[in-house]
Amino acid sequence: MFLENVRLALTALKSNKIRTFLTMLGIIIGLAAVIAIMSVGSAMNNKIKNEVGEMGANNISVYLTQKADENGEYDENVRDMKEKDYFTNDMMIALEKNFSKDVSGIVLSLEIGGTKITNKKKYANINLYGLNVTAMNQKKLKMVAGRNLGKVDYSSGSNVIIVSDKYVKNLYDGNNEAALGKTVEFEVDGNYYSFTIVGVYEYTESSGGFSAGVSEKDISTGAFVPFKAAKRTQRSTNDGLQEMTIIAKSDGTEPGQLATNIQNWLNSNYYKNNDAYETYCYSMKAELDQMNKMIGSITLAIMGIGAISLLVGGIGVMNIMIVTISERTREIGTRKALGATNGYIRMQFITEAVVVCVLGGIIGVILGLVLGAVISHIMGSAGAPSPLGVIGCLMFSVLFGVFFGYYPANKAAKMNPIEALRYE
Repeated sequence: MFLENVRLALTALKSNKIRTFLTMLGIIIGLAAVIAIMSVGSAMNNKIKNEVGEMGANNISVYLTQKADENGEYDENVRDMKEKDYFTNDMMIALEKNFSKDVSGIVLSLEIGGTKITNKKKYANINLYGLNVTAMNQKKLKMVAGRNLGKVDYSSGSNVIIVSDKYVKNLYDGNNEAALGKTVEFEVDGNYYSFTIVGVYEYTESSGGFSAGVSEKDISTGAFVPFKAAKRTQRSTNDGLQEMTIIAKSDGTEPGQLATNIQNWLNSNYYKNNDAYETYCYSMKAELDQMNKMIGSITLAIMGIGAISLLVGGIGVMNIMIVTISERTREIGTRKALGATNGYIRMQFITEAVVVCVLGGIIGVILGLVLGAVISHIMGSAGAPSPLGVIGCLMFSVLFGVFFGYYPANKAAKMNPIEALRYE
C-alpha cells in the first residue's frame, strides 16, 4: 500500500510540476540555509582549531600582573618591578618538579627585534628570537644544512645562530654551504652583537617571521639564537623573567584546570606576601573552548532564523494540499464509493505531502552542501555538516510532511462520498 501511495503521489505531482516546485521552494531554501550554516560553522571551528593548534592548544601562558587590593581595585602608581618580583630559574625548576605529571616543559622565548642584514648590494630581513630547548623543539624546524642548536649552545649561551633558506637565497644565492660559518651582526640599543651561522632551516609560515603583503625578496624570516645569548643583549643584571609558557601534557590534567592550579600554586608559594604583583595563567585550550561555544551559539541562532523559512514552507505545503484536495474532491468520492477507507484516503494525501517535503529536503540538502563548500573554500578552511545533522534535516522534512499534511488529509478522509461525487 505504501509504494502504491508513493506512486500515486509522484503521478499527481508530475501533473503540476510548476506548482509542485513552488511548493517545495520554501523547504528547499530553509534546509539549504540550515545545511550551509552548519558547514560554515564547522569551517570556522576548524579554522580556529588550526590557528590555535599552531600557537599550541596545550600552551599555558604565565604572566606577572599587578595585584589588586582588597576592594578589587588597582593602584595607578604601582611601583616598578624589582628583581625579587620576576620568575626565577629556581621557581621554574620547582614548578616542573611539582607538576611533573601534567607539564612536559617550559618555553622561554625572547624577541630581540627585526633588522636588515646586507652583503654588498644584497639584503635579507630577519626577526631575531632567543629560544630555550623546549621552545626550539616546538618549532619543529626542518634543517637543510649544518646543524640545529645543541645542548652546549643552550647551557653556555653560545653566539651561534640558525637562519632560513630564504635568508641564504637572498644573501648567498641559495648556497647553504657558503652561508655556514658566516656571521650575522645586528644592533640592539646602540650595541652590536655578532653570531655565527651554524645551520639553515626550511622556511614555513609557522617558523616565525612576517610575510603578509610583502614581496618574496622582502619577506622577514625568523633567525634563532640560544635564549641565554638573547638575554645578554638586554644588558640587564636581572636574570628573571616576566612571562613564560608552560606546555601541558596531552594526557594530563585539562589545560584550563591546570592553568588555575599553577596560578594558585605560584601565588601561594612565591607571591603571597608580594605587595604589588602576582601570577596570572592563561590557557589557549580554555580560550578555544570558549570561542567554539560562542560560534556554536551564533550558528544555532542563525539556524533558527533559517528554520523560519522552513515553517513558511510547511504552511505552503498545507495550503497547496488543501487546494489539491478541493480540486480532487470527485476523485476522493469515487475512491470511497469503490470501497476506499478513511484511513487509506488519509494515508494517500499524507504520503503526497511527505513526498513533496522529502524531495524538497533532498534538493535543499544538496544545495546547502554546495553553498557551504563554496563559502568554506572562500574562508580558506574546510567545513562540512555532521552526517547526523544531514540525516536529522531529512528526517525533519519527513516530520514536516506528516505534520502539515495531516490536516488536509484528515479533511479529505472525512468527506461524505455522496457529497464528494456531487461536487463540481
